[in-house]
Parts: sequence; structure tokens; C-alpha cells
Amino acid sequence: MNIFTIRFQIIFIFNIVKLDYDYIICGGGISGLLLCVKLTQNIKLSNKSVLLIDPIFPKTENDRTLCFWDSKNTTWDEIIKCKWDNVFFKSNDFNKTLDLGSLNYKMLSSSEFYNYSNSLINTNDCIEVLNADVLNFNDYKTHCTVDTLNNSFTCSKVFNSIMDWAQVKINTKYPLLIQHFEGWVIKTDNECFNPNKATFMDFSIKQNDLTQFMYILPFSKTEALVEYTLFSKDLLEPQKYEDAIKKYLNSSNICDYKVTSKESGKIPMTCFPFFKNNTKNILNIGSAGGWSKPSTGYTFKNIDKNTTRIADYLKSGKSFKNFMTKDRFWFYDLIFLDVLYKENDLGKKLFTDMFKKNNSKTIFKFLDNKSNFIEEFKIMLSFPKSIFMTAVLKRLFKGL
Repeated sequence: MNIFTIRFQIIFIFNIVKLDYDYIICGGGISGLLLCVKLTQNIKLSNKSVLLIDPIFPKTENDRTLCFWDSKNTTWDEIIKCKWDNVFFKSNDFNKTLDLGSLNYKMLSSSEFYNYSNSLINTNDCIEVLNADVLNFNDYKTHCTVDTLNNSFTCSKVFNSIMDWAQVKINTKYPLLIQHFEGWVIKTDNECFNPNKATFMDFSIKQNDLTQFMYILPFSKTEALVEYTLFSKDLLEPQKYEDAIKKYLNSSNICDYKVTSKESGKIPMTCFPFFKNNTKNILNIGSAGGWSKPSTGYTFKNIDKNTTRIADYLKSGKSFKNFMTKDRFWFYDLIFLDVLYKENDLGKKLFTDMFKKNNSKTIFKFLDNKSNFIEEFKIMLSFPKSIFMTAVLKRLFKGL
């Protein structure tokens, strides 16, 4: 046995670390919980030991609404609250019912999702939950560590869903808009809603040099979620969200109503390359991993798709460094955000022109990153050419 073999064996022995868990999931939001669900449902991974760390578990309140468009039969249908065959787009001079074809627009309440995922987690002996804040995590190639205030744990893989807003805000290369919103579930004394049609975007409200619209999900003729949404650089004072919803309801002649619940939130709209923080054994997931669609903020469907992909990666032993990469849809979103960041009042025109000049089925394929180049080119022709060409040239000069 030569000296090099001995040296290798010594290094190997000292690098063996006893693992506390196979996988640690930092953050018990939608992406963290859904990853737990996918692990329990995968036969080859269901016996892996998992630690879920979150300061608040279990979550039970209905604190957000999860919406997505998908085929008419999916695994989520058993807990879907509502679904619609058609959605409605409205602007001052243009209204259109958007035919979804073989798709439905679906709404899943977070409380139903929490109950569903909590039940699977609580009945799985391989998953443990720790109520704590994650302070730090590191990849040492042979293993990972995760630190909380009182403990340090080792594992083979870390999945982080805790959003680091600071790194996005201080960067100057990629613009950050925020999709921020407040929604009310209201019950009316009179029949005010069409339960067969959701309002995807209503841009008829005053824009105030911003991109803002109303979003209506009717559950019945007398009950709906009414949400005020903005794509902008800064949040508003809390009272302004409330004032906007009241004003919209009043202008729609909806005066006699009761607010049964409220929700609010913010979603990053950015092409910041979160995936560059991924390592061989650490994967950022959810919004923290750049899974929110930059140009729209839709996230749930990407979480559903990517947590399924994670299971395949774990079985193959692949590095997480290449789990997410830049593609042409990332570039489209980047240019769109460059334009909207510079001229935030253009949002109404851009979305109106897109829905006015294109087939709605093609648009939803495009927003789902499933369109082909010919379809994408037709959609691009909907937008102001000089503005977007200038944005493309500036971006190429600035760098991708």
C-alpha cells in the first residue's frame, strides 16, 4: 500500500460524518410542505428521514389563495375550492372572455392545502418537525449542516424555502418589482357575481402611474374573493389597499356586503438568478429558488412541477447546481420586467394589447413556458416594438 492510498483512506475516514437526517427542509411554507408531500408519495424516498424546520407548524389558517390553470383533471381536484372554464379580462376600452380550452382556472385555499399536507406529515414516522428559526446552513460536499438557535444538524441534502429579500434588493443588475395585494372574501345581500366566470384582470380602475388591477374569484352569486393587486417597486400604506377595494365595490354597485376574511401578501417579480446559490447538496425552493414566474408572480404550479423533479434528482444523485438554468422564457420575462420597471404605468397597455391581439389559449401556453417560437413571436409583435427593442439592446449591453 503506497503513501497516496494511505493518505486517501485517512481523508475518507475523517470525512465520514454521522448524519442526523437524510434531508432537512428549511421553511414550512407551500414549497416546503409540498416537498414533504412528494417525498412521502415516492416509494423509493418515503423511508428517508426528513426534518422540517419552521417557527410556526402546523399552519391551519386560510392566509392565502393558491391559483393556477391546468387540465380539467388533476391530483389536486379533491381539495380544489372552485374552478372555472372561462376567465374574464377587462380594460377601459376592451373586454374579453378568455376561452381556456382544455384547461380550468383553479383555486385552492391555503387552509385546505395545509390540512392535506399536515395530515400526511403527521402520519409519517420518517418526518420530524422542529419549531425554530433557521439561522444558517452550509454545504461541506460530504454533508450539510443546518443551524438553529439551540441546535446544529447534519444531513445529506438541504432544501431552503426562506426568502432572502436583502440579496435581491441590493443587486443592481436585475430589477425587482413586487406583486403585492390585499383580498377580501365578501358575502353580499344581493346576487352580484357570475359564479361561472372569474375575472383574471380588471384594469378599468385608475392606474395612478402604476400597474394595478382587480381580481375577482366568485364562489357563488353572493360570495367572492375581491383582490386589489399591484406590480410596482414599493408597497402601499395598509389603508390604501382597503380604500381601493371599497372604491371598486362601490363603483360596481356592491354596497351591502360582509367581509368574512382577508388576505394579503407580496411576491418577488424578478429574474435575479437565485439558482446560482444552489450547490451540489443545497437547493433553494419556492420563491427563494426563483420559482415564481417573474412576469406574473404565479408560483404554485411551478412548485408542484419542481418538487416532482426533486424526487427524480434525489434518486439519480445529480448535483443541484444545474437544477435551474436560464432559458428563453427567463429572457422574455427579464425584458418585460426591464420595461415595466422603467415605465411602470405601461402594464395596463401591455397586458391589454397581449390579450386583445392573441388567442387566449396561446397566451396561457406562453405564460406556462410551453409555447413554441412561432407562437412567442406573434405575442411579441403585440408589444410596442421601439420600447422593447431598446430594452433588449440595453439588456444585452448590461449583460444577462
